Amino acid sequence: MERPLPPTVHGDGDHGFVARLVGMARKHGASGYIRDGANRWPAVHRLDAARLFRLAVEGAPTGSVLHGVAEEGVPTRAIAEAIGRGLGQPAVSMAPAPAEEHFGWLALLFGLDMQASSTRTQELLGWQPTHQGLIADLDEGHYFSRS
Repeated sequence: MERPLPPTVHGDGDHGFVARLVGMARKHGASGYIRDGANRWPAVHRLDAARLFRLAVEGAPTGSVLHGVAEEGVPTRAIAEAIGRGLGQPAVSMAPAPAEEHFGWLALLFGLDMQASSTRTQELLGWQPTHQGLIADLDEGHYFSRS
């Protein structure tokens, strides 16, 4: 598989980008998004991603390019707002320069519009994501119960 997963693989126990965004919001007292926050990040729940890997090992043709995307593009503003709700903080728009200070190295990535599709992967392997989306996962609260 070539680049099978989106930047946002979420779920309880996540230590990736979403957990880092939560940490940055904690540190700065606000959950940020860049400009109007209309740029999108694709996402997949970690359990759906695990099922895709199993299906790929069992039946993907050699050389297949697969995309493990459950949500084609979650607006970064919606991500920031969910993080803000979870932490009881405001979600705030930032220009690119202040965003670099807030997000550090992640500012470049969080400002990208990275819509992606898994339609071909779903058709090829019969994979259907069944777990909750990113915003619902954030609203569960497990990202915010950590210290």
